[in-house]
Amino acid sequence: MATDITSTTHFTPADLLRMSDGDRFELVDGQLVETDMSLRADLVKTRILVLLQSHCALNAIGSAVSETSYQCFPDDPERVRRPDVSVIRRERLTDSIMTGHVPIPPDLAVEVVSPNDIFYDVERKVEEYLGAGVRLVWVVNPDTQAVHVYRANRTGALIHASEEISGDEVIPGFKCKVKEFFTILA
Repeated sequence: MATDITSTTHFTPADLLRMSDGDRFELVDGQLVETDMSLRADLVKTRILVLLQSHCALNAIGSAVSETSYQCFPDDPERVRRPDVSVIRRERLTDSIMTGHVPIPPDLAVEVVSPNDIFYDVERKVEEYLGAGVRLVWVVNPDTQAVHVYRANRTGALIHASEEISGDEVIPGFKCKVKEFFTILA
């Protein structure tokens, strides 16, 4: 869930890094947006993270991380987003991106929908991710147990629990039934 913290103060990415609780927020139009999530969404996020981490490590593809902050949006250089899960390919993991907000887009961004998420806000994030160069975006809905897939070439799909999802060329060899994302809820 995203909650706007209304303030007359215009925050910057540097302010976010200095805040002791800055890891709880995204930065949109100079305003703090709290990124809390329900327990159900958090469990699903963790399951997806584990599946992606295992595959990426086993196949030396890159790293899957949870709630890392990215400052990589050409239309708004001060915007900071924190996908629930993201993957950065190994060849793009350099020392220069290891501290502060990551200045490059992830290869995969995953957003897990919480009950209070607003459709417009999730859709806006997808557009921002694709506009920044994210190659693959998954929007995961625990209630419907389905995943909306968005690709950089502007194709997409809705994949249901009984169907298989893949990492396409972004995460080669990764595939599983969508229902595996939700086994933690059973």
